[in-house]
Amino acid sequence: ESNAPIAGPTLATLAQHIAALHECRAIVLSDYDKGVVTRPVIEAAVEAAGRMSCPLLVDPKVPDAQFYRGATVITPNHREAELMTGLVIRDHDDARAAAHRIHQRSQASVVMTWGERGMWVMDTSVSPAREVVMPATAREVSDVTGAGDTVIATLALALAAGATLVEAAALANAAAGIAVGRFGPAAVTLAELTAAVSD
Repeated sequence: ESNAPIAGPTLATLAQHIAALHECRAIVLSDYDKGVVTRPVIEAAVEAAGRMSCPLLVDPKVPDAQFYRGATVITPNHREAELMTGLVIRDHDDARAAAHRIHQRSQASVVMTWGERGMWVMDTSVSPAREVVMPATAREVSDVTGAGDTVIATLALALAAGATLVEAAALANAAAGIAVGRFGPAAVTLAELTAAVSD
């Protein structure tokens, strides 16, 4: 396995595919630090999202928040947020400071997942920015595998359907609570999410 940044024909082909996107209502870049999400890929996604007036959501791995500049929403977990900011996140004040620092560097709204503490949401699409703490919804944690993927997928779907970021984050928080209650990667169904939100 090579995690060197893609370049040459591979990068050009991927950029062409991104440029060919049309009628999208959300774009997700999930960075696994495998060399695919490079700055040219991000720039192509930013251009496509702007052209289609749709949100670009990024699940980051690179510790430099400026790398993701142009994204609409960035979704670090609290450890990634610590690496991006150089801050230790122990309480709400720390989470707020980290979210502000990530926003200053990326210009994106921030949804920071915080394990058993839930989420810190900073929606900068409104003025003044709206900041919300969402307690975790999981009753019992069996396996956190795929929790971040569940969060960003639910956020993207909700934003594409017209939800505000805070509404989308509430749905994503509920979906993550369902996913971590199972072993291994788990798909959350609409019925399960509807039931969780109704509760």
